[in-house]
Amino acid sequence: MQRQRLTRISAWLAACAVLLGVFALYTQPDFLVVLANQVWACF
Repeated sequence: MQRQRLTRISAWLAACAVLLGVFALYTQPDFLVVLANQVWACF
């Protein structure tokens, strides 16, 4: 029971860390320009 709870909390913390990292990248305008150029290059 305790191990399952620890696993669930760890998974939530990992998901939140990933989301915060993605949000931090989107606050940088240079990153958005590079991302837009890469997406546009696919077409």
